[in-house]
Amino acid sequence: MGSSVQSVFRAAALASRLITQDQLDRVEAAIRNSAGGTRTSDVTDEELAAKLVELDVLTSYQADQLKEGRSKLNLGPYIITDWIGQGGMGQVFKAVHEMMGRESAVKVLPVNKSTPQAIVNFTREIRTQAQLDHPNLVRAYDAGHDGNVYYLVTEFVPGMDLRKLIRTQGRPLSMQQAANIIRQAALGLHYAHQRGLLHRDVKPGNILVTPEGNAKVSDLGLAGFIHLADEDPRAGKIVGTADYLSPEQIRAPRDVTASSDIYSLGCTLYYAVTGKVPFPGGSTRDKARRHIEDTPWHPRRFNSEISEEFVEIIADMMEKDPAARLQSAAQVAARLEPWAADRVALPAQPMTKSPWMPPPLPTGRDELETQETHEGSYDADEVDWSRGSSQWSQGTDPLGAAGQDTLRIRAGRRRKPPLALSYPYYSSRDLSVPVALAVSIPVSLLVGIVLGFLLSSWLA
Repeated sequence: MGSSVQSVFRAAALASRLITQDQLDRVEAAIRNSAGGTRTSDVTDEELAAKLVELDVLTSYQADQLKEGRSKLNLGPYIITDWIGQGGMGQVFKAVHEMMGRESAVKVLPVNKSTPQAIVNFTREIRTQAQLDHPNLVRAYDAGHDGNVYYLVTEFVPGMDLRKLIRTQGRPLSMQQAANIIRQAALGLHYAHQRGLLHRDVKPGNILVTPEGNAKVSDLGLAGFIHLADEDPRAGKIVGTADYLSPEQIRAPRDVTASSDIYSLGCTLYYAVTGKVPFPGGSTRDKARRHIEDTPWHPRRFNSEISEEFVEIIADMMEKDPAARLQSAAQVAARLEPWAADRVALPAQPMTKSPWMPPPLPTGRDELETQETHEGSYDADEVDWSRGSSQWSQGTDPLGAAGQDTLRIRAGRRRKPPLALSYPYYSSRDLSVPVALAVSIPVSLLVGIVLGFLLSSWLA
């Protein structure tokens, strides 16, 4: 028996083709029968939606969208089942292929940002990922467009990214856990580097970790082939996220190499074992200057269980001079291998759902708005380093900026200081001026007293 209520939910559910009229009637009858068959009031949308979710006919995301009257829950042959989050280039949804039944992640280019240049960049990402096949890189399955909505389909990786993992469990990783994850990421990057591909935005948010401890590098949307730099519309731009930018990405973005990814991976390893970015707080200008000239606080300042040998690996990955840095991601993996010999399973950490309703699936209408992202590409000669706000802010909690001691990473190590630095962290201690002042002031006072005494005697 059908309901007499012509609700928004029922209309949207039928229009979506996720549910048939027969299914709606059966579920509504089951709800009525649960009250002993004596119920006379109409079955509400909330009751109907909850029962369909309970029976696994709909997901919670689908039910929420249908209650809002949104009936398009597919992109081509992919049925959207959930919202994963906001990526560097657009929204990311969880989906199932209608025929194959394979679970996937679908990255969608926002409609209101689908400029010709954005579509070119998005197409570049699709073709980039299509050429890669490695267990530590997120694999691309498919791509296409549904009307004005362009999308990329990749494998779905259960778990969460490294940043969310650390923030969720409320503490940094152990050396073994961090070495295991970063080593796997290094192997994936080495595979990409061997094929002439740079990631250019390596950070904790782009390393996905499963509950078993498997790691995959994701979001190659900012990557570009080394030998196709002249064809890359982002060549010569500062690309990446401020907390993880290598010095050469800031100084000479056209000269970045695979070594730049190693520096960013070193910053990521630092974050993994400390729970802090290397240079917390400050503006984008501050972060850029510190990446080029400053030295991070010693990791043991935040995690006393880290060995000095492990700190040396981080330091070798974060050398300011690319020539002094570890020269390949394969070397990084080899250096981390003693700590990552045994696969360390991470504790299960359920993802906390936001109390806010996730955004709807883009439909191609102009009124859709999406969240602005903080990573991207910028012209090096147009970036205003004097800005107080950080347009590249990673969003990582900048804790630990206050009350830090003077212990620095590699403090006291035999190394030459950087050239042409004018900041007080490295300024020489020239004592000639303080000594001259210390001598001249008492002498001046003494001479003044003597002259005053002689003048008073003469006047008398």
